Amino acid sequence: MDDDIFLPGGRLRPDILTEAAARAVRESLVQARATNWDSVRTPHLFMGLLAAPDSGVYKWAHRLGADIPCLLDQFKELFLQADGETPPPLLLNREFLSDNVIRTLRDAYQRAKECGRSRVTPLDLLITLFTTPNSIVAECFERVGVTAAKLTEIAVRAEHEVAVQ
Repeated sequence: MDDDIFLPGGRLRPDILTEAAARAVRESLVQARATNWDSVRTPHLFMGLLAAPDSGVYKWAHRLGADIPCLLDQFKELFLQADGETPPPLLLNREFLSDNVIRTLRDAYQRAKECGRSRVTPLDLLITLFTTPNSIVAECFERVGVTAAKLTEIAVRAEHEVAVQ
């Protein structure tokens, strides 16, 4: 099926991501392993965006007034499973991605197509992480007083700024 984000064997289709988004998604695997998880969860996807930021993610963080390395460290600390065993190598395969990550990737792909693009950008991923109902990433920000709506608004502004350049 051309609209699916996975190849028949379960691997994530490489043609649906920009190079910057692919770097961030690959980095999410590193973050999952670093925090002792055996699958990639949405916080790892967010950490991947922070660990391999493109200009759009930089603009979002700047507009938010956030320090990317500090924010990444905070998320690593929040999601570290200290008693977890080091997981085996993870792959960009359906079986290593949580249902929420799969939904986020599919929604980001749909968002990209609605915006007239054939490939997902890091900001598609970021905006989708904030607009997904019951997003744990958005919830972490809401605990410190930044709403999902505000995060999304800042990301959309950053996206428009990047598109103008």
